[in-house]
Amino acid sequence: MGLSSRKEKIIEAVVDSYINKCEPISSSEIREKHLPMLSSATIRNELAALEEMGYVTQPHTSSGRVPTAEAYRLYVEKLMPRRKLSRSELKVVKRYFNRKVTELDDLLKNTAKVISEITNLTSVAYSQNVDDAIIENIKIVKITDTTALIIIVTDRGMLKDTTATVSANITEEYFEQAAKFVSGVFVGHKVSEASKPKRIIKEVRKEYEQVFNTVIKILKNHSHEEMVSDIVLEGSAKILEQPEYANLTKAKAMLELLDAKEELIPVLQNSDDMSLNILISKDNEIKEGMPECAIVTANYSVNGVNIGKAGVIGPIRMDYPKVISVLDYIGKTINHLPEPKHDGDDEVEEVEYAQGALKQGKSDEENEKTD
Repeated sequence: MGLSSRKEKIIEAVVDSYINKCEPISSSEIREKHLPMLSSATIRNELAALEEMGYVTQPHTSSGRVPTAEAYRLYVEKLMPRRKLSRSELKVVKRYFNRKVTELDDLLKNTAKVISEITNLTSVAYSQNVDDAIIENIKIVKITDTTALIIIVTDRGMLKDTTATVSANITEEYFEQAAKFVSGVFVGHKVSEASKPKRIIKEVRKEYEQVFNTVIKILKNHSHEEMVSDIVLEGSAKILEQPEYANLTKAKAMLELLDAKEELIPVLQNSDDMSLNILISKDNEIKEGMPECAIVTANYSVNGVNIGKAGVIGPIRMDYPKVISVLDYIGKTINHLPEPKHDGDDEVEEVEYAQGALKQGKSDEENEKTD
């Protein structure tokens, strides 16, 4: 049976009311606050029909109605109003993205922070799967006699730089030759291929084995199987501020979900081709063992290049119009940001910073010994 316009308006009223108050709504309240043109008797009849259809439920015989997951799905797909961000909310977004961002990790962290701050929900962000990224360059820079900085650049940006410990008194020429060797092995290959070196090289020259293994470690940390470390969560404790999770069992289940990041990966990767993905579910509907919750995520790009996904995790009674407006506006803001740089001056700055930090640490150690 299809839904009439009147039934849809009642569903919208029930959902709006429950989002705002987290309390069941009666037929008299629906008439008084939302649909004064209808009689209470008509609304009661429609509510009874909607309950049979699975859109509303009655927690207790004498209580009003609350929306089901099915009602929320209809609300999001068809009924919810569109809203604009307030001036104060726009200022929060500008505060996070006005400053120069040169690293993808920083961009994702800022995105998660601003989403959580404005929505007052737990936010999540993670970088795009880089398995298909092509390695363009590998730089190895001597920092101290026993430490080198390894930087891997792909066509999608720079992977996290990592320091490698090497034997003492290694010359600059060694690092130059090591960089040429590992570049010759890896450049032009996808990260997924390069993280499994047996497919592209049979033998590693022994003198470069230590550097080679560090490069492999970086690539594996960014491969599809190891992407847990790239998930950013902000505002996990905000889950406890929601009335739904006043129940200790429900709160524990949600906190365990957030703590076990690997459980989120298959859910977050669902429908990657969609610009906006909304999962609204009761227990076990999204994934076996997953608690009742809703997950709303959006794909984000910089200058048209997809960099990852971000959104919110919270109760199914979340303010969807606000959440979707926030994600949409942040997406437009990010897409017009200058693309994070990953070569030239930025690499020099990183090396100089690392060199300075390590030298300072060494100097402090010497001073402590002298004292």
